[in-house]
Amino acid sequence: MHLPDTQTLFVALTGGILPALLWLWFWLKEDAARPEPRGLIFLTFLAGMGAVIVVLPVEKYFYNLLKDGIVLIAVWATAEELVKFFAAYLTSLKTRFLDEPIDCVIYMITAALGFAALENTLFLISTIGKSGLVEGLATQNLRFVGASLLHVIASAAIGIAMALSFYRGWFLRKTALLGGIATAILLHTLFNFFIIKDGGQNIFAVFGFVWVVAVIFILIFEKIKRMGMGSFDSTARG
Repeated sequence: MHLPDTQTLFVALTGGILPALLWLWFWLKEDAARPEPRGLIFLTFLAGMGAVIVVLPVEKYFYNLLKDGIVLIAVWATAEELVKFFAAYLTSLKTRFLDEPIDCVIYMITAALGFAALENTLFLISTIGKSGLVEGLATQNLRFVGASLLHVIASAAIGIAMALSFYRGWFLRKTALLGGIATAILLHTLFNFFIIKDGGQNIFAVFGFVWVVAVIFILIFEKIKRMGMGSFDSTARG
């Protein structure tokens, strides 16, 4: 027996948004020394959620065009990584509050978590409607561990590339940004490809790989934090 629509919506919103907010709280704690404006963080999170609404018709269009295969997976990954980037770019990456390398990573992760929050909410609504509450929440646990973390590390790859080139010239910054976007798309494509391949039988190996990448990124994140504490001349950014 399916839950009434209002209950399903409540459970889906809680299960989709609350885990994302817990992730966000974790990452904001890492920037506690010079925290970003909470209003701007909230706006970036909302923009990430809005990016889902933007990308869904794009993905539907390419699904009808391509139907299946690695090309479709890559196109979907590209669309999602680009809309997440522009969600952060249009809200926070061009503001005066982007004044140290770590901010690039924080804002990109915030947009990614907003995206994951609404995506997971929509997924829960669909799954609970089809299979019931218990199976819906069980499936959501896997999405929280895997898909949500994927969105974080993919967007973090862009933020890290921007952060590591923060004090460089215009050309190196743009080149690093393109490299970061390409890395994000590659990670996203590989994750989806290996999840779909063999009907998801290798799902735990894929999740393990994602966690290894996450640990590596956390170590790089710590290095970026130390960069912001150094005595850099902001005029060197060109």
